[in-house]
Amino acid sequence: MKVLNFLAISLIKTFQYTVGLIFPNSCRFYPSCSNYALEVFKNHRFYNAMYYTIKRVLRCNPFCPGGYDPAPKRKD
Repeated sequence: MKVLNFLAISLIKTFQYTVGLIFPNSCRFYPSCSNYALEVFKNHRFYNAMYYTIKRVLRCNPFCPGGYDPAPKRKD
């Protein structure tokens, strides 16, 4: 699973340094969705991190007020 997390983190960082620089910051949350995903993939198992990331990205829309939304802590 650590390999999948490493690949996901690599893809997110690639996105941040390519596409993320082209488009202006438009995330409704703090931290941004890509930073949230990085934090989740660093602290959770792959499938849980995917769930949290997809849930967050789906909430990032014009009908949601946004605001401060930190990554959830891992429960051991």
